[in-house]
Amino acid sequence: MTAPKTLATKPAAAPAPVKKVPANSNKKHEFKTNDHVVYPTHGVGKVSGIEEKEVAGLRLELFIIDFEKDKMTLRVPTMKAKAVGMRKLSSPEVVAGALNTLKGRARIKRTMWSRRAQEYEAKIDSGDLVSIAEVVRDLHRAGGQPEQSYSERQLYEKALARMAREVAAVERTDEQTAVKRVEGMLTKKAA
Repeated sequence: MTAPKTLATKPAAAPAPVKKVPANSNKKHEFKTNDHVVYPTHGVGKVSGIEEKEVAGLRLELFIIDFEKDKMTLRVPTMKAKAVGMRKLSSPEVVAGALNTLKGRARIKRTMWSRRAQEYEAKIDSGDLVSIAEVVRDLHRAGGQPEQSYSERQLYEKALARMAREVAAVERTDEQTAVKRVEGMLTKKAA
């Protein structure tokens, strides 16, 4: 009998060690705890802290953002905050410009409502205060105008609330006061 042949195999290469690099924990962040920030698709929130978590084998540093009005908490990787459009509150000059936009004449395109609704939704979710002000201006109905459809009303209220929250945070007032201020600017245009 002959001995079974053994196959010569190469020794298995040791897997390369996986480096877990802390997510720049010594780096200064643009946003600090207790800062108000604007997350484009959710509006104004407050950074309640910065935490490190391990996700899929990677250590991530995350901003914890609380949206009190919506009873929601969002965790955004610090490295992705700019890429997703997270920003600081608008300056008082930008707020003044947005409020001034409300005085302008409504610019309503003569396209199908579904197309306009998509455009309005995109403006609201852009997080840009002036774009949101344009939606509020275009969808506002004065006393003598025909009533809004349900979907128009929903978009108007969403844009109004998003704008009022940022105005309130910038001017350090409550949301109701900011809504009254925004609606006051809309009635000035009508007068």
